Parts: sequence; structure tokens; C-alpha cells
Amino acid sequence: MRTTPDRSHMTTSTTPLGLPTGIRACLFDMDGVLTQTAIVHAAAWKEMFDEYLSRRAGSEPFVPFDALHEYDVYVDGKSRADGVRSFLASRGIHLPEGSLDDPPSAETIHGLGNRKNEILLGLIRTRGVEAYEGSVRYVRAARAAGLRTAVVSASTNCHDVLVGAGIDALFDVRIDGLVAIRENLRGKPEPDSYLAGARALGVEAAEGAVFEDALAGVEAGRAGKFGYVVGVDRVGQAAELAKHGADIVVADLGELLGAASVRS
Repeated sequence: MRTTPDRSHMTTSTTPLGLPTGIRACLFDMDGVLTQTAIVHAAAWKEMFDEYLSRRAGSEPFVPFDALHEYDVYVDGKSRADGVRSFLASRGIHLPEGSLDDPPSAETIHGLGNRKNEILLGLIRTRGVEAYEGSVRYVRAARAAGLRTAVVSASTNCHDVLVGAGIDALFDVRIDGLVAIRENLRGKPEPDSYLAGARALGVEAAEGAVFEDALAGVEAGRAGKFGYVVGVDRVGQAAELAKHGADIVVADLGELLGAASVRS
């Protein structure tokens, strides 16, 4: 059942940012919302999983990782370990957890996750990182309006990606995969990381707006009872984002600038 956040402190009108009045902070996912790295992540996941699945195929037919459907359902928005575990379970594969420092060659949950990260860093080095122009305009407008801003990402490479995209100075707080490990935060769709972001910004969840492109991320925003959850549809899954808890779905954050009324 979808839980409706408490908006008793807000009015039904919106600010020039397209948010209900009463919102004091914006919490943004990184990959796919701020930076154009979701495609690179999907490519890294596919390369890693296809390598592993082809090795263990044996007499069974090799069924490659679907970088569209399976990425969205099992991996997107989750920590590396959760993504590995979730996808493998969908294929009936169960591996030992291993440890965070397992080598990329280890046949463990963390080993496969570290192999994915190794591939990802190589792709980022060769392809570079770009931010979405509409998102940068939106974050700048939010800060100009006096709202506090945070990045909430499962990535342990969050800082490097933000620096590479030239947008690290736009955020007051960063809650990333390294923070999650240190503070033992559960991954999305649990709300832990977003709630940690709200605490760090000094606001209540109901005063925060969450911006997410992942199904697990909008679920986390809804579970945390945030004041507003914005779904960002980069891959044609607007209906699913709404179904999982987004109050509004846009193709680009620039669409929200100057919005005159709440849309659903």
C-alpha cells in the first residue's frame, strides 16, 4: 500500500521550483539524475555479469544479462553488493558473501561487485562524465532560493564522479556508499540513506524533496515519508516510477523550473 507523507505543514501551491511550499531541502540521487553515468553503470554491470554467467554456463545455455529490464529491476539504485545478490537470486544463483576487500576475481558477492567497479572506473576514464544540463540549472536554482542540497547515492565513487562532472561544490552534504558502509545504512529501497541526508541537512523528512530515477530510489523516498518524491524518467519507465511512489515524473529536472501547480 502506498503511504502518503504528512504534508499538513504545506500548502497545495508550488514554488518556482515546482515543489510544494514547505520544502526546505532537495536530496538528489546521482547516477541518472545528476550525471549521465547510468548508461555506463549498465554497461559495466552487463560486462561483469556476462563474464561470470558465461564462465559458469557449462552445459546450460548462456543467457546474457539484460542491460535494460534486469538492470532496472535488480540493480539500479542499489549498492553493488545488493545489486549482485538481487540479480543472482533471480537466476537461482547463491554465492558466499566474501568480504569488502575480495579481489575482482573472487567468486563471491563482493568479488563480483569489485569486478564491476573495476570495469566501471575503466569506462569512466575512457568516456568521461557529464552532468545533465537541466539538473545543474535546477540545483543552482534551488540553492539560489535558499534550499539546502544533498547527494544521496549508493556509489562509493560518488565524490570522484561529482568532481569529474564539475558539480561537487553544488551540494552541502554527500551521503554515498562509503558513508553507508561506515554508518551501516541499509541500501535503497530502504530509506536509511535519504534519512541520513535529511539529518545531515538539519531538516525533517517531510521538509525534503527526493529526486530519483531508480524504482528502488522512489520507494526509498516514499518509505522515508519525504514531503515530495520526484521521479526522473530517462528510460521510458514513467508509469513504473509513479507506481513505486513518485508524486510526479519528469523527463528532465528543467521541466520543474517555473512550474505553476502540482502535477501528478
